Amino acid sequence: MSRTSIMDRLEILADAAKYDASCASSGTTKRHSRDGRGIGSTEGMGICHAYAPDGRCISLLKLLLTNQCIFDCHYCINRKSSNVRRARFSPQEVVDLTLSFYRRNYIEGLFLSSGIVKSSTHTMEQLIEVARILREEHDFRGYIHLKTIPEADPELVAQAGLWADRVSINVELPTDAGLSRLAPDKNSKTIEGAMGRLSSAITEAHDARSRFRKAPIFAPAGQSTQMIIGADGASDAQIVGKASTLYDRFSLKRVYYSAFSPIPEASAVLPLKRPPLMREHRLYQSDWLMRFYGFAPQEVQQATEDDGMLPLDIDPKLAWALKFRDRFPVDLNRAPREAMLRVPGLGVKAVDAILVARRHRSIRLDDLARLSASVKKLRPFIVTDDWRPTLLLDRADLRARLAPQARQMELFA
Repeated sequence: MSRTSIMDRLEILADAAKYDASCASSGTTKRHSRDGRGIGSTEGMGICHAYAPDGRCISLLKLLLTNQCIFDCHYCINRKSSNVRRARFSPQEVVDLTLSFYRRNYIEGLFLSSGIVKSSTHTMEQLIEVARILREEHDFRGYIHLKTIPEADPELVAQAGLWADRVSINVELPTDAGLSRLAPDKNSKTIEGAMGRLSSAITEAHDARSRFRKAPIFAPAGQSTQMIIGADGASDAQIVGKASTLYDRFSLKRVYYSAFSPIPEASAVLPLKRPPLMREHRLYQSDWLMRFYGFAPQEVQQATEDDGMLPLDIDPKLAWALKFRDRFPVDLNRAPREAMLRVPGLGVKAVDAILVARRHRSIRLDDLARLSASVKKLRPFIVTDDWRPTLLLDRADLRARLAPQARQMELFA
């Protein structure tokens, strides 16, 4: 293939991969090639495209093996009935691109997905071949994330974890009804069955590594998934419940949310407008409440409005606090960590800092200005050595006072 054709295909297939949000690279095994052996590293810094949840700046070559597909999912721009330019890489071409980009310090690793060409099993074989060549033939020690295909042979799906740092299987949509209506070629039982097998394999490999030092490493960065938001009629309460179930059943590292984006020549069953991007942001915030702040799924669902949707003007923690004002104010000099984590405006680091500081002196309102970006949001919900909210917590207009004010953006600020 000529250089021009490679670049043309790279433009098509990198653009086609932008709809997949699940490409963070945190939590994997640390590997490097500083001892002169192998190529690549999971710890290096390159041209950055995203931030991992642990704060590291990451850069990945993110592309599809092909955007050809035998499936006809209504929401997918690469569906078989879509009128888009098609392209395809061979496994060796993806390997060559990855190594070329890495040696130029453009990337830290590879995120590889694909449309379904010929069959699910054939496509999965091609994806695995890319990872195998990188690991075995080039001793590549950078990060690899493989998007696996649940309809493929289960043995092939399991093999993905032997070469990749992270594996993922998209559940696609929050409800079974939405999946059967918008993705008729896919089945929720098949998807969740594949996720269950991957979860078991990860657990077994972890147990084996704890007993036998030379046991093979299997998907050290775990398993993730993605849900498309706004393509069907699922409410935020349903989405939160689905995410919680997935975390519990499959020990997922992350559930990613991707706001549906209207596509050219879209099916008539799809919405004409995309959901607000703020909705996607609120769902990520609710996900954080369950993962790091000790909120039960039912409590996050209680933060929704009567229609089951999270409010867009305020964050889920503030929405919950306004509904359950009887839980406040919280005395920051005496309350346990669990109670302080529920205070709107206090993050995990701020709460931990307060716990350390109050061993030596009483917490005052001025101390919070160094720990929180918005003392105004904190005031109604806390008690400090020099502050008590009195009747502020009972004000009928409290939500309006705490909601961020809309402002006109400036082009030349």
